[in-house]
Amino acid sequence: MNILTGKRILVVEDEVLVAMLLEDMVTQLGADLAGSVSNLEDGLAFVEDQDFDAAILDMNLGDYDSRPIADRLQSRGIPYLLATGYGESAGNPHGVTILEKPYVIEQIEFALQSLWA
Repeated sequence: MNILTGKRILVVEDEVLVAMLLEDMVTQLGADLAGSVSNLEDGLAFVEDQDFDAAILDMNLGDYDSRPIADRLQSRGIPYLLATGYGESAGNPHGVTILEKPYVIEQIEFALQSLWA
């Protein structure tokens, strides 16, 4: 059985094409897309108002840092992955798995599965 089946994943990404790629990968892996947001304000609102199982969170959302979303996910006990093109140098406020851009589906699959291993 696929561990990702039925898991609802939030994508927080400000680059439209990257968001579309992640959305496709999430569904190809058998998970459900809980939602996709592109900025800090919408991300915080989604985390407050919606039920979902995990998130893929881009570290940089335009002119903003996504740490407030990471903090709220942490306080709600919702696992998440940080996505960045800057590697570990981007910072990691809660010591979670970092996904380095550009993505490959195997990397996304392994990282998401590790959230429930």
